[in-house]
Order: sequence, then C-alpha cells, then structure tokens
Amino acid sequence: MITTQPWTSFLIDTDSQQLLSETVLPAYINTCRWFAGKARQQAGFSFSTILPLPASESIFYLAIIEARYSDGEPEQYLLPLSFITDASVLSNVPEKGWLTEVTFGNATGQLVDAIYDADFREALYHNLLANRIEGDISFQKGKGLLASDTVLSRVLPVDSSNSALVFNEMYFMKLYRKLFSLTNPEVEMVAFLTETGGFEAIPAYAGSFTWQQPGQADVTLGMMQRMVANDKDSWAMTGDYLNDFLYAVPNRVFMVKEDVFEKVALLGQRTAEMHLALYSKTDDPAFQSEPFTDEYRTFLAGRFTDLLERRYDLLVNNYGRLDEQAQRLAWVFMEAKEMIDDFVADFKTRELGSCRTRIHGDYHLGQVLATQNDYVIIDFEGEPESTIAERKIKHSPLKDVAGMIRSYHYAVSAKLFNASETEGIAPDKLQVVSDRWYKLIRDTYLDAYLGTFGSPHPMFYDNGEINYLLLIYLLEKAVYELGYEISYRPTWVKIPLKGIVDVIREIEKLQPGGHHRQMASAPLHLV
Repeated sequence: MITTQPWTSFLIDTDSQQLLSETVLPAYINTCRWFAGKARQQAGFSFSTILPLPASESIFYLAIIEARYSDGEPEQYLLPLSFITDASVLSNVPEKGWLTEVTFGNATGQLVDAIYDADFREALYHNLLANRIEGDISFQKGKGLLASDTVLSRVLPVDSSNSALVFNEMYFMKLYRKLFSLTNPEVEMVAFLTETGGFEAIPAYAGSFTWQQPGQADVTLGMMQRMVANDKDSWAMTGDYLNDFLYAVPNRVFMVKEDVFEKVALLGQRTAEMHLALYSKTDDPAFQSEPFTDEYRTFLAGRFTDLLERRYDLLVNNYGRLDEQAQRLAWVFMEAKEMIDDFVADFKTRELGSCRTRIHGDYHLGQVLATQNDYVIIDFEGEPESTIAERKIKHSPLKDVAGMIRSYHYAVSAKLFNASETEGIAPDKLQVVSDRWYKLIRDTYLDAYLGTFGSPHPMFYDNGEINYLLLIYLLEKAVYELGYEISYRPTWVKIPLKGIVDVIREIEKLQPGGHHRQMASAPLHLV
C-alpha cells in the first residue's frame, strides 16, 4: 500500500483509511482472538473514530473500528496503530501483530498493532502517571501506580477477548478490545473497592484511560492494576485437593483434609469482606445500596422466566441425547415447571427487607487466584452474556455466593464423574459421595461468609430471607448453566440438573404442608 501523505497526517488521510478498511482490516481482524464477530455475516469494516496519541519521537493512533453485519447492530473494537520503519524495532513485533507493509509519504515500513511497540506501551505508562489528557483521551492515575524512571514492558502471550500488557513486572494493564457505550463496570468496581472500600484482596487499582465524547458516557479503553504473584486459580487448587478425596473413593474411604476446610472458610471470609467493601458508605449513586424495589423484582422475574422457557425448550429437544441419570433429573425439572413458575411469580410481589449492592457478577473459582497463604479476586467485568447496563444492576450479594456454591458443585462433580479412578462405580453411588463432599464444603463456605458479616446486619433482613434469596439465585445460576452443557458438553448436563433438582426439593418445603416455618428460622444449610 502506498500513500503520498505522511504518517503524521493519517488522522485526516481518508483515502488511506478507506483503502485499509477495504483491503487490510477484513483479513487482519478476522485473525484476532479478540474479535467476536467471526461467526456473523460481515458487511464490512471502517474507521469510526481515530484518536491521536503523540509521543516524544512518534505518533500513535487509537483507531476505533466499526464492524458491520448483515443482521443486527454494528460493534466497535479498539485497534491501536503504530508505523514502524526501523527493521530492528520490527524484529520485536510478532507477525500476528503485522497488518500490512505500507509507504507513508517518503517512508516505507510496517503498520502494526501498537501494543507490540515498546514506545507505545511506554507512552501509555507515562500518560497514566501524569494524569494527562490528550485530546479526547483522558488518563486517570490510581493510588496503586508509583513513579518509575525506567519502563520495561511486555505483552502477555495470551489470546483472549482483551489484550494484556505488563509494566516493570509490577503492573498489569488490560486493553479492552470490544468497546461499549458505557464505562466498563470492571474499572468502576476495582477503583471503588481499592480507593473507597479499602478492600485489599484484589490487585490494587493503578489507573485507567477513557475516550471522552461530549454529551455521552466515557468509553473505557484500558485499565491498569498492580500485579499479584499467584500459584494458580482456585478452580485448579480445588482440583488439587479433590485428588486426595478422589483417590480414596474407590476404597470406600471419605477423606477431606482439615486444611481444605481452612482454605474454603478463608475464601468465604474474603468474599464477605468484598461485599462489605461494596456496602461502604458513599455519595456515588452507582455504589449506594438500594432496597428490593418493584422494578428490580419485575426485571429479575422477567429475565428468569424467559431463561426458563428457553431452557425447557432446549431440554425437550435434546432429551434423547442425555444419559439415564440426566434424563431422570431432567424429568423432575420438567415435572416441577408449574411449581417453579409460581416460585418466580411469588418473588415479584414478596416484600423483602434485605439490601442490593453492586456485586462481582461472574463469581466462581476461576475468578479467584490462590497466593501462598491467601486469595486475590479478579475479573470484575460481570456476566459475559449480559449488556453493560445489566452488569451494573445492583443485586443481593447472595447472587455472588450462589455462583461460588455452584462452582464448588461443579468442581467435585466434574472430578468424580470424569475420572478413570471412578469408572467402575455406579453413577448413583458417585452422586451420593459427591453430594457429601459438596455439602460439607458449601456449609463451611457459608458459615465463614455469614460469620464475617455478623448478625444482625442491614445487608440481610433475617435467615429466612437469606435462604429464600439463595434459592432464587442458585436456581437462576443452575438454569443458566444448563444451556451451555446441553449445547457443548452433554455428558455434563447432570451437574446443573442436580443443582436444579436440589433447589426444587427446597421449594417443595415452602409449599402448603411443607416446612416453611422451620426454614425461616433455621441456619443457612438448605440446599
């Protein structure tokens, strides 16, 4: 590609922009892991906005690329651009970051994704440190960022929906690729937890930068946090300490080491401390606690009803693919449809005295890093399938608790039902054994969680309401999980189905002639 305009004029060089849009962007963007539109019928790409970022000896551009489709709304993606003419500098850029060879004016070089250019990464760092505003790009320094004379940076070799940069082996920057018309909830959450809530079990907020548009919400482009040394995430760690349990099962020995309970209790404590931090008094309406309003109950019940209908249809259409154990569980779920519908309808009118706050929103063992003696909670972007506005809706923190409880259920079920050591054991027997482990771990986690809050606490009205809300969120989570397993892992369908059936058994106790009165005053050991 050849253009008579210099690189410094790319912002107004519409001919070059159009040529790149037509001949380079379609092929390049479809090779990028962060591009989510590969499966859609594409109608073209274009430069929606170009934000210049001057540096000491060069200029970079933060290009906002619009991806258009034959059906549905277009999407916007961030593609920072650097023009490299020095062969020695280009040798440090992996080929997956090369867009095309190009001549701008009298200079020939390679147009690359700027994250692979060390000068671009250094420019991001210094702009954050200085709280600088460059045109429509606003950099905000966080308390966790310290000044440094030298900047050593690298790109983490992970392919995901965002890009990850490391600075001085102290800071981790997430560059958001798919952009939304609202400030990213992760930035809001991490900044609030660090700088208002004083919560220390997360990587400290070091800063962020946004695209500011007059009369519109700021669009988050990137966020920096302190790096945390960790051994593995808690899903992997849980798998490790399930191994001892797994190896004992064929010998009819039930074995759980005491340090397992200690680790689970510590995670329950850290979860409660996170929620207490989110309950911190603040003048920011985005983080002030709220009651259970009619609007919220209607929203949640409506979303849940729609989810249930889609899952029922999916289950009916795939019933013949399920194994015998899963079919039995599926039958219980389908038979209980009317009772579940009544349970959800009751939620719309029930008076609730507990509070709602911002929550993690996608809380499970994979979102918790295990350090040598503690935990660090990460990834506050929220539910992947929800809109940005929905991710900012306030819920009971018990929604997070339900997510972690379901994660523990998955951990033991996946381990026992998919291990060669248990191949000769009947599925029903494995179910009994896995339930024993799960209930012990669940109760340990919940005891530590609620014990950290103390009783009474204004977050929760009473034990009966805690039990009721947990059932709502556990059922919603398990029904949500069911869709993925039916579509992609049919042999795992029994895991969310068992979670659903467990909740159904508890809902039955709430029916006339059940054990409603006993539940309302009982400790939180329901499911």
